[in-house]
Order: sequence, then C-alpha cells, then structure tokens
Amino acid sequence: MVTPALVVDVDVMERNISRLAAGAGGFAVRPHAKAHKCLEIADRQIGAGAVGLTVATVGEAEVFASDGATDLFIAYPLWVDDSKARRLRRLAETAALRVGADSVESVQRLGHAVRGTARPVEVVIEVDSGHHRTGVLPADAAVVGKAAADAGLDVAGVFTFPGHGYRRDPEAREQAAREEERALGEAAEVLSAVGLSARVVSGGSTPTAGQWKPGVVNELRPGVYVFNDATQLAIGTCSAADLALLAVATVVSVPAAERFVLDVGSKVLGSDRSPWVTGHGYLPDFPDASVTSLSEHHATVVLPEGIKPPSLGTVVAVVPNHVCTPVNLADELLIVQGGQIVDRWAVAARGANT
Repeated sequence: MVTPALVVDVDVMERNISRLAAGAGGFAVRPHAKAHKCLEIADRQIGAGAVGLTVATVGEAEVFASDGATDLFIAYPLWVDDSKARRLRRLAETAALRVGADSVESVQRLGHAVRGTARPVEVVIEVDSGHHRTGVLPADAAVVGKAAADAGLDVAGVFTFPGHGYRRDPEAREQAAREEERALGEAAEVLSAVGLSARVVSGGSTPTAGQWKPGVVNELRPGVYVFNDATQLAIGTCSAADLALLAVATVVSVPAAERFVLDVGSKVLGSDRSPWVTGHGYLPDFPDASVTSLSEHHATVVLPEGIKPPSLGTVVAVVPNHVCTPVNLADELLIVQGGQIVDRWAVAARGANT
C-alpha cells in the first residue's frame, strides 16, 4: 500500500451506520455528509433509513443531488450572491431543498433568489443553543421567520448545532442536549405565536445523539459517527472498536530511541487540535504515544519511556483528531474488509467548499 492514505474498514463503518439508525428512537435521521463527502456512504445512510442528507455548502448539495439525492438541507446561514442564487434554483428543480438562515437580511436575499422555483425552497431558522457560533437567540426566531415568510419562503422550522456538547463528561453532553431541547422548543413556540408551524425541529451531533429524549425535537443530524475519530474516542462517545477511518503512514525516520517520524502531516491529517486529545492524533498500536508535532509531510511521534520505536518502513495507523478535514483533503478512500483492500471510493465532494 502506498502511504500516506486514508483507509476505511467498511464493516466498522456499516456497523456505525446501523447502530445510529437502530438507536434513533423515532427521530428522523438526516446525517451530515460533510464528514464523508462520499456517494457510496450517503447511499448506505439513506438505505439505513435516513430521511435525507445534511450538507454544509451549495457545492456539496450539487454533488449529492447529481447522484440522485432528493432531500437536502444546507445547514448553513448562506449569504446568497448571484452565483449561489442560480445554483440554488437549479438544485430546487431536482431535490427538496432546505436552507439555514439566522438573519432578516439573509432570508430577504434568499427569498428573492429562489422566487418562482418549480418546487418551493424551505428555510430553517438557526438557533444558538449554547455553542455561540451562529444562530439567533430562541426568542428572536420569530423575527427571522416572519421576514422569511414575508419574502415568500416556506418556513419549515428551526435547527441548532450543539458544539458545546463536545465534552468528556457524559453529564455535560447530556446537559448540552437538554439545552438544545429548551432552545429549540422555545424557538418553535415563538414561531407558532406568529402563525408559523415548526414542522422541522432539528438538532443533534455525534456527542449528543445518544442523549436525546422524545419530545419537541424530531430530527437529528450527526455526522462524524460514520467514522468516529480521536476526539470522539477521547470524550467517550465511541470505543476503539468503532474507529472506521485510519490514516496509514510509513516510518521514515527513527532519530532517537524515544522518537520516530511518519510520512503523514497536516496535508493529510489536517491540523485540528482538540483539548481532549494529546497531540495530533491517536495511534492504536501505540496508545500511550503522542504525535507531538506536524509539518506538511511529517508527523513526529514521541513514545513513553521503555517503549521501543518501530523500525524503518513499518506501516503505522493514525486516527485523526477530527475526521472531516482529512477526508476533504483526500482524493479517495481505500475500502478495507478483512484486512484486504476491496474497493476505492472517490471523495466526490472533495473541495466543494462554496
């Protein structure tokens, strides 16, 4: 095998997909495809019962629509220029399309952009449930929703992203889920008060997906669960047996007894750090080692005292801290079953960042 490369254990991946689908507990599942950007994986998620796909960009939506996806949610507060307007109109011809929004100005532009499409474009109001990135306060959802309706858009409901649920403490993850429920419930109520029914009340992430309780929320959008990564392992939302994607690399230098270097760097692993992970990734064969530094094509690994380094030419697996970035950097995923490469899947939405 030529290294570095991203390798997916298809049996582990399919088990992750099936487990999430079986444990959804009546929630609609709309997985976030930015985690894999791969047509074959999206097909498996839909086959397991997902109601549609979540994407981050118009470009990702275009890729999956070209493969036959018929229900897409761009979970991002788009600022629609002329180019995006044309692309959204084309998408609406072939797929049921939802778009996120969190401002009066953005829904006004969106309404103008998609006016007269054969199929109405839905808008879903983004609510800040504690992550403090994008989204309006729950009490302000009605302002944006009313503006969207006045712009001729179909207001489908509300959504949030619980980024503050990335915590090692299970109680903190549960608390984040409860905060999502409260924020989304309040936002749905204020929409109802101005005559807008929230058909879609959408939340969830991989860390909080297992913490949800039946109630006002009716849709979950986890993404990383399909592969998992070193962060999910560190915070306890998966086990080592649930890690489906690995970066495989070769030992190219052993400059000291406690240190070796791999031919994988930030151009393959990405450069995301996590407060829960020591270093730049997790090595299953050296669980107490630390990837102390990355350059573009080097990963420096420091071993604990008494552990012998691998010899030159040894292939070593590295689990990325955050799987989404390495996938977006790769042209293809090597698909492994029973230790053998059985297929190669293109990362079809690679670089579809607009």
